[in-house]
Amino acid sequence: MTDEPNRTLTEDGPATSEDAAVPDPALPSAALPSTEQLAEAIRALGGSGPTGGPSPAGAATASGPGSADGKADAVAPDAARAEVLQATAEVLAAGGAPAELVTAVVATLGEGAPAALREDPWALLSVPGVRPEHADAFARGLLGDACGPDDLRRAEALAVWLLERAALRGHTAVELSAVGDGLRKQGVPDPEGSLAAILGEGRVMAFQEEIQQPGAAPRAEDDEEETPVRVLLALDRLALAEESLADGLIRLVSTFEGDPVNPATEVHPDEAEAEGTGAGADVPPLDWDGAAGAAPSASATALVKAVAGAGLVLHTGGEAARAEPVALVRAARGLGLRAWVAAATVDGRRRLDDEAAVTLAGLLSGAEGPGRASDGTLALDLLVVCDAPALDVELAATLVESVADGARLVLSGDPAVLWSAGPGRVFADVLAAKACPVVASRTPDFGPIGELASGIGIGELLPVEAPGKEVVIVTAKDGAEAVHRALQLVHDSIPRALGIPAEQVRVLTPGHGGPAGTRALNAALKQRFNPGPGTFGGFDPGDAVVHSPAPGLARPGTLRAGGSAGLVLDCEGEEVRVPREQVAGTVRHGWALTAHQAVGRRWPGVVVLLAPEAAAELTRQWVYTAFSRAEQHLSVVHAVGPALPQAVATVPALPRTTRLRGVLAEQVAELGS
Repeated sequence: MTDEPNRTLTEDGPATSEDAAVPDPALPSAALPSTEQLAEAIRALGGSGPTGGPSPAGAATASGPGSADGKADAVAPDAARAEVLQATAEVLAAGGAPAELVTAVVATLGEGAPAALREDPWALLSVPGVRPEHADAFARGLLGDACGPDDLRRAEALAVWLLERAALRGHTAVELSAVGDGLRKQGVPDPEGSLAAILGEGRVMAFQEEIQQPGAAPRAEDDEEETPVRVLLALDRLALAEESLADGLIRLVSTFEGDPVNPATEVHPDEAEAEGTGAGADVPPLDWDGAAGAAPSASATALVKAVAGAGLVLHTGGEAARAEPVALVRAARGLGLRAWVAAATVDGRRRLDDEAAVTLAGLLSGAEGPGRASDGTLALDLLVVCDAPALDVELAATLVESVADGARLVLSGDPAVLWSAGPGRVFADVLAAKACPVVASRTPDFGPIGELASGIGIGELLPVEAPGKEVVIVTAKDGAEAVHRALQLVHDSIPRALGIPAEQVRVLTPGHGGPAGTRALNAALKQRFNPGPGTFGGFDPGDAVVHSPAPGLARPGTLRAGGSAGLVLDCEGEEVRVPREQVAGTVRHGWALTAHQAVGRRWPGVVVLLAPEAAAELTRQWVYTAFSRAEQHLSVVHAVGPALPQAVATVPALPRTTRLRGVLAEQVAELGS
């Protein structure tokens, strides 16, 4: 099913809007690059460039990663790679595009970039940071008089660009009329005709969906009245991910037949033949009733009972409810099952307090957990995934595809937190589709912060008793005062009054731009906590940072070292090396974050800053997520007046258009017929 369609496809959001991806860099106007610029761009990617020579002047010379004497090790240029870079740079120059785009163009279009650009100049629009006016200028430079606004290649590139922008806002599909309006604003003469011509031929797919009226009774099979429908357009990768995810979830529901393990001998099916045992052995059933009775709480008992008889189960609850999936996994291990629990982040894994807990990324990559069976699926019988609302459709499809037929999957999470930073609202859609058993935890979150968050979750912003100053609400008359008070809390008041070190406090704000956005706040916080010259691309050792290697991914960390080769980060205990050419696009300072960047993590102290310009962007989801990131202390500094309680009461979430719920509902109906 869908939410309201996104009709602002060609508009940039306000400075306070959540930015799930790295923001588009400012591009210079299209101008013919010089030979020096081409050489610089190629050298940055490891090629020799037309002029050869050493690294450009001004590069950092301090000790870099993997270098004993402070200089980057010389790397022999790859001749084939250099040839691709050179050819791409020549095509860009022919079209009048900036030379510095060569890095991103090759990264996006691959080794066939030169041919792809000559065949379709508007392919440049798929490169991050490129806007339609840039691609149009490039196309005019290459095609000359043959370039026109009605070129179908242009229409397709623009349609994909519009859908990609919608995906950054969480949509997996957009109404046909909205895409047509977006094309019309970009000067496409016949948007509807152009869309009809390109559908099915490239990266855009079309779907019809019945329009469900809220509260309407299900239609009878003999109802001859015509059903109202609307046409949705989707990127092929997202459409296929939603279809694959729905298929995988239904597969887990329909293929589950019981326990895939012989508990008497602890021999698993893929080992049974070698051990001389089989599925027909006379084996007593697993004692799920005993495991349920031994569970530490009523909600854990309910979860164990549900999982005993189903291949797919959903579990909802807040922070305190995370103990229930852990209890389930431990009970399943006691029964002889290969059971694992995964969290979205390293901090989330810590908070599960289970010796065998893993991160989802580590599980899927094989770096953590049981590894893969011979058929490529995860070698386990039960997988519990906490922080399930953080799953976007592509990650969720990959996850479900990795779970074998007959195994059990539990998706667990807090339905009140923000949906995934990537496209989709997987957990909410699966809950709404009613495709499997759902266990709602009755374990309340503890303390004043938990009480405050629980009220927000049901639409009420109520005062709470906080004798230990666990919650402090500060009002400000304007944005400048709000920023001043927030900085003062982080730098002085919270460490002095509560004993929470400043490095364990984070500021959360709705967006990156503006005087109260993460950029301005991080600049001010750097001056207070780690002033320095910004030796390494604006960063100094000791800086709090956040690494965002891809849209929707954000890992807080600390800068350990830097040099001409790039940066070395400590991200939650893991060393991460960021090449020099990727630093500007993937690393930011991280004392201040958006709520999306903070999802899956908690800090001892959190300061939530709401400047006046944030009022229009507030939702119950955002407030709940931001307020619940604090473990010991929460300070809220706001200058939005009644907009805060009003958002909590009346604006549950920003709408997202998705197809998963409808696809799942259809498959559930087919399964039951």
